[in-house]
Formats: sequence, structure tokens, C-alpha cells
Amino acid sequence: MTRVAVVGGGAWGTTLADLLARKGEEVTLWVREADVAAQIVREHVNGTFLPGASLTPALRATADLREAVQAAEVLISAAPSHAVRAVMSEALAAVPAPPAIVSVSKGLEPDRLVTLSCLLGELSGGAPVAVLSGPTFAVEVFHRQPTAAVAASRDPALARRIQALFSTPAFRVYTHGDVTGVELGGALKNVIALAAGMVDGLGFGYNTRAALITRGLAEITRLGLALGAEPLTFAGLAGLGDLILTATGTLSRNHTLGVALGKGQTLAEARAGKQSVAEGVGTARIAVALGERHHVDLPIARQVAAILFEGKTARQAMAELMDREPKPEQWR
Repeated sequence: MTRVAVVGGGAWGTTLADLLARKGEEVTLWVREADVAAQIVREHVNGTFLPGASLTPALRATADLREAVQAAEVLISAAPSHAVRAVMSEALAAVPAPPAIVSVSKGLEPDRLVTLSCLLGELSGGAPVAVLSGPTFAVEVFHRQPTAAVAASRDPALARRIQALFSTPAFRVYTHGDVTGVELGGALKNVIALAAGMVDGLGFGYNTRAALITRGLAEITRLGLALGAEPLTFAGLAGLGDLILTATGTLSRNHTLGVALGKGQTLAEARAGKQSVAEGVGTARIAVALGERHHVDLPIARQVAAILFEGKTARQAMAELMDREPKPEQWR
């Protein structure tokens, strides 16, 4: 039995906590909202972030971060990317020695423009860090619908340990060594999913969506190569697999937000009343900044950021994408 602390009680954090608790691990879920933690303990449901899901009574939950993490052997970072620095700084300060850390958030650090594994490594003073990513809608994983993911680490032994920890008959986990590529695929696909949603919101068809997703993958790969990732990573579960899921699935928060923007809503209108975070919004701005830093052209990401933050319409952005200077398909 492994003592696991899951830091972040959104849909994905709750799902992974439930998955591990059902396997017999000793799991404590930290939830920022005290009323949500109390509901999980009392009723075994997280009605705010994972409605309709009956959680195992073996899962413990608390709003006290120190209590959640102090005895953990594995610490799972599941907070939204913009909150990881603050939350995990506090969590790591509460443990006597940094345990193995697993990042499951799909985003980038907004202040320094680095991956979350890089941030967590710095915060922990060099503790081993792994990343879990892939085409994994939380509600489908919760209902044990078969899927696959990758556990990536620069330490092969840690990757195998996390593979064994999470693997179930319905959740197949592969190991991977390209941490940078796996993280970039998981983060940047949210930006392309926003664009794909806008395509659907504008009323375009399958041709447009397929072209957008394919060229989006080219952008992700170009930036990934500039940052040292392996090109084949983006043809795998954390690249193409997660991109297809998030850019086409109706359960995707980013795709859904994109549809609303394509139909003419403002960002504020599209986000009104939403509890969950669409990571692609913040990541779009980070992606553009990274592209400029590394001299990588990201035309789709630039247009998404312009729609989100500069008032451009989705229809204007599509026209500008189509009217760019002709290029070969493979270019840097």
C-alpha cells in the first residue's frame, strides 16, 4: 500500500484519487473548498467538480493541506497550472522530505514560461518528478471506460513506479522518457482545442476541423523541437492522442469554450458561471511568448490569443490564417 496525497480536488484530481483508492492505496485528497471536502467525506460525492460520480468510501478528503500531504510517499500535483506554484510551495513546505512528485495538470507556468515539472523540481529542491498525460477525460476514466496514458520521467525507475501505481484493467499506462514533449503536448493541445471549437462555432465542417487540427499539431511539434522535445512524442498518446480528444470531444472544456467564442460570445460571457478551468486560455498567451522567445512561428496560437485578449473575432482570425503567404507543409 502506498500513501498518496492528491493536491487538487477538481474533476481530474478527484478521479485519480478515486482510482487509486479503489486499487487499495491509502489516498488523501486535498480540496481547497472546505464544503467540497466535507461533502466527499460525508456523502462520497464531489458534486461541484465531478457531479453524478459515486466515490469510494475509502477515499479521504480534507481542506487542510498540511494534513493531506505530511505522510505522503507520492505527491500528485493536480491544481490548475496557474495555481501550482502557490499550492505546491505550501504543500512541499509541509513534508519533512520531498516524496516522489507526479504532475497531472496540463498547462505551463505563467510567470517564467517553464513546464510544470521544471517548476516542481525547483520547488522541491530536486526531488524526482514524473508527468502523467494522455487522452483522458475525467468522467470517462471514472466510469472505467478503457483508455491509455503515459507516465514520463527522466528517471526510468520512477516512470515504471508511476506506471505500476496507476495501471488498472481499464487504465493502461505506458512509460516515456521525453518529459518535455509529453508536457508540451498536454498543454498546447488546449490552445488548438479552443481553435477547433471556434471552427465548429462558426459552422464550418469536417474539412476545416481536420485541417486546423493537423496544422495545430505541426505548431505544437515545431515549438516542442525548439525546446528540446523528441518529434515522435507528438505522434503518441500525449501528442496526437490528447489533441484529437480535446479538439473534438464534447466533454472538452476548451472545445466548448471555443464553440461559444466562435458563435460570437466574449471570453467573459463564455466563462460566466463556470467552476472549472479551461487551461487553453492562459496557455495561449504563454505559447505566443514562447514562440517569440525561440523564434518559432505559431500562427494558430497567435490568432487564438488575439481572439481571447485583443477583441479579434473568430471569423477575422480564420480569414487571416487562410490568407497567409503560401509555404511548404514542412517548415520551421
